[in-house]
Amino acid sequence: MPRLAIGPEFPTALSALAPSVRRDAVVALRRFLLNVAGAPHPERVRGARDPRVATLRLAEGHRGVVVRQRDVYWLRTVLPGPDAWSYARRHRYGVNPVIGVVEEWDAEALERVEPALRRSAERSAGASGLFDPICDGDLLGLGLDVHALPLFRLITTEADLAALEPLLPPTQHVPLTVLASGGTLAEAWRALEAWRASSEPPGPIDAEDLHAALLRTPDRAVFVPDKVALDRVLRTPDWCTFLHPPQHRLARASVYEHPALVVGGAGTGKSVVALHRAAHLAVHGAGPVLLVTFSQSLAEELSAKLDLLLEDEVVRKRVEVDNPERLALRIVTDAEGRRPALVGQGARSLAELTDAALRLLSLATGDLLDDVDPGQKPYRHIVVDEAQDISPAQWRLLRAAAPHARDDLFIVGDPHQRVTDTRVALATVGIPAEHHTLGISYRLPHELLSFAVRLRGGGLSTGLVRGTTDLYDLTAIRNGERPDVRAYATREAELAGLRATVESWLAEGVAPAEIAVGARNPRLVREVRRALDGLEVRVATFQQLKGLEFERVALFGVAEGVVPEPPTEDPPEDPYVRARALQRERSILFVACTRARSKLYISHSGRGSPFLPL
Repeated sequence: MPRLAIGPEFPTALSALAPSVRRDAVVALRRFLLNVAGAPHPERVRGARDPRVATLRLAEGHRGVVVRQRDVYWLRTVLPGPDAWSYARRHRYGVNPVIGVVEEWDAEALERVEPALRRSAERSAGASGLFDPICDGDLLGLGLDVHALPLFRLITTEADLAALEPLLPPTQHVPLTVLASGGTLAEAWRALEAWRASSEPPGPIDAEDLHAALLRTPDRAVFVPDKVALDRVLRTPDWCTFLHPPQHRLARASVYEHPALVVGGAGTGKSVVALHRAAHLAVHGAGPVLLVTFSQSLAEELSAKLDLLLEDEVVRKRVEVDNPERLALRIVTDAEGRRPALVGQGARSLAELTDAALRLLSLATGDLLDDVDPGQKPYRHIVVDEAQDISPAQWRLLRAAAPHARDDLFIVGDPHQRVTDTRVALATVGIPAEHHTLGISYRLPHELLSFAVRLRGGGLSTGLVRGTTDLYDLTAIRNGERPDVRAYATREAELAGLRATVESWLAEGVAPAEIAVGARNPRLVREVRRALDGLEVRVATFQQLKGLEFERVALFGVAEGVVPEPPTEDPPEDPYVRARALQRERSILFVACTRARSKLYISHSGRGSPFLPL
């Protein structure tokens, strides 16, 4: 029976096909898995740069491209016949000899580039190559391909190296980039290590063992042993199946001896890591799991995503999804036998309820039970998303709700996306956490990320860890469009421009669910909803976009006097307090800007917000 692995490009390419073609392709793959009569068979590709590449006829006029080794088939994409043959001839594949992951090379493009690099090196006669000071043995020790080494020796400038990035596997380009910028071999090695999906050493690497290499590369392949697994991969969003190596390493770690804190910038996949960690603990953990986030609306979003990730109802019931306020309310309600009043005579504030819930947990379990009877705690594992906006009292409640034991707390957050005035170092509330970092934004293109960083202002922020967190370590992996900032003379013209923009996006085929429109306050949101009447897109305040992502985002009314929002009372005299309030306003706009995957549109009438980069 064939062993079939699906690459992340295949579901995307399949979804773009006409429904009848898509249906035929899925039926063909099911037959292929069962190895029955009528199943597609691999056909060799003439002129292929990799003899293992073949095609499968999946539907009339459409072929899948596979990399084959014995009974292992890695399905890369599905394309119309001529395009599939061209794709198959263009690429070659290998196994990184150091970390054992699969690599894809645009071999055809590299062949065209080599003469240009050679001419550039000849024109720079006397100039040394970027990697001349480094011997072949050291370069090969970083996993660089022995066949590509002569090409790398022709590189004389960092611009040449940057131009090669789209043509090389990241595991080849990343260590070269570190060395080209003056980094040491040790630093290049650490950069390469980040592309491992497991913290465990890979063991002996067999460059001919495609099956083992694909297992080490979960962001590029997932094996589907049967029809059920195949249908699930094709049905669910890619974040359910394909995790980038740093995300996979953190979410699927076998055990954390101490609380774990993952800090990452916008678009690095913190919430995805939290979801997968909660799912991992539901399957492999030692008791009930609580997935907690900043607000009820975000909790509902996470709960819906967890339903996609955990389709087994029994396993899904092991994870509760909530926010700190509702957790405190539930603990007090269970203890007192009725829901406490939050408004009117005898009402308690949310802060008072949190304190009461903490006292009740302490009375019910005590500190010693962490060691002698951890089962008395309401949860065995707690996963926290949007940690930067959790208050000190809420942290103490969460700490008390799980025992001090392995895999007790797993926390993700970003101090730069804080929308409250909470600034808590976890160690100060009894949570000395191991610190991990996510530094690659997979959602944002370079242009949008650069704009957002300049808008946010300043690279340092406090909270979660002792000291400060640097924003400038965040990088992106792809290019895109610059944000579109529009100035209008009047509010009416700005509203008309917003409607025209959203209508043009819908006309281009962008799904309404992939478009969000944000404004700073509820009054502006109401204006926007009236202006977009009949267009089924999400309209919300900047804060309500927190934790979400969309293909395209439009932000309305980003004008002076609106962003930052004027204080409702006399501003505080303390300059430090005023600065914190201003930085919070910057963070709220930063969060809204970083919700977009591809396009960001910002408008204002009159003078623009002082936060907007020039």
